[in-house]
Amino acid sequence: MSDTILIWGAGAIGGVIGAVLAREGHAVHMVDIVEDHVAAMRDGLRIEGPVEDFVQPLMASTPETLTGQFDRIILAVKAHHTEAALDMALPHLAPGGYVVSAQNGLNERTIAARIGSERVLGCFVNFGADWLEPGRILYGNRAAIAVGELDGQITPRAREIHALLSLVEPDAVLTENIWGYLWGKLGYGALLFATALTPLSMSDALDRPDHRPVYEALGHEVMRLAAAEGISPLGFNGFDPEAFRRADRAGMAKSLDRMVAHNRKTAKTHSGIWRDLAVRKRKTEVDAQMAIMLDIARPHGLEMPVLARMVELIRDIETGRRAQSPDLLDELSPLCA
Repeated sequence: MSDTILIWGAGAIGGVIGAVLAREGHAVHMVDIVEDHVAAMRDGLRIEGPVEDFVQPLMASTPETLTGQFDRIILAVKAHHTEAALDMALPHLAPGGYVVSAQNGLNERTIAARIGSERVLGCFVNFGADWLEPGRILYGNRAAIAVGELDGQITPRAREIHALLSLVEPDAVLTENIWGYLWGKLGYGALLFATALTPLSMSDALDRPDHRPVYEALGHEVMRLAAAEGISPLGFNGFDPEAFRRADRAGMAKSLDRMVAHNRKTAKTHSGIWRDLAVRKRKTEVDAQMAIMLDIARPHGLEMPVLARMVELIRDIETGRRAQSPDLLDELSPLCA
């Protein structure tokens, strides 16, 4: 069992990683709470889209049927499911084993609080993928992947996971600054949450001139908070953290243009946030990814009015009080002065 990679959460991210690693000859065991998806993966998980198109049979279990312990667990559940997933997954973590957080947000903090930071490996993923139905995942585009120790050391296990993720993304990065990538993704993610307020694609929403001040303000608020936390965020796929931190209007405009161009080339036209709201009609990661920053900002005395209001609007859509509309971005505009 110790040589087998346990992937907890076989949705968009976990499904792509697991299928590629298994195809390349690695022993992989998938865990998911959706029984139909588990059954379908045993017959063969279909990865489809412009990047890859193949079917890979996988060992798969529900949490209730999983047995054994594993040295490596890749956690790939939604951020707001992290605690519940850990409750079920940690009994299957072997002594001396570790968890890789292939998630969005600052979930490494949550995991480290449970098992210690020395047993957590940070991971940043930005490729586009969507869970379509049991046994089917859209792999929409290639994009940045990075992995690193929370304390910045380059260790054998970090090299090992980097080698594995390089099978998924040949340009995957082994980094001494994984927190820089994770905070960069929070800034990028804030912009994607704003696009999900509308029915528009990521590119079309980001490209609208009248709403550019909203995206600029959100990026600035998050990058300013990262600086207060002593983090040096890193850019990727068009996102320029330094331009947003300095509120450099020309630099932010160029960054947004590059983000539009990057997202024009993907088969995943809308964010996973949009999909949660518009298609799957379920709660998003807004509390675990975005609202948590309001708590982090408070001891620094930083106000984040645009982010705070955006969180409220996302919650309104989740509960059916509001419908997705570009008008919601108009409501944020007065806060951006």
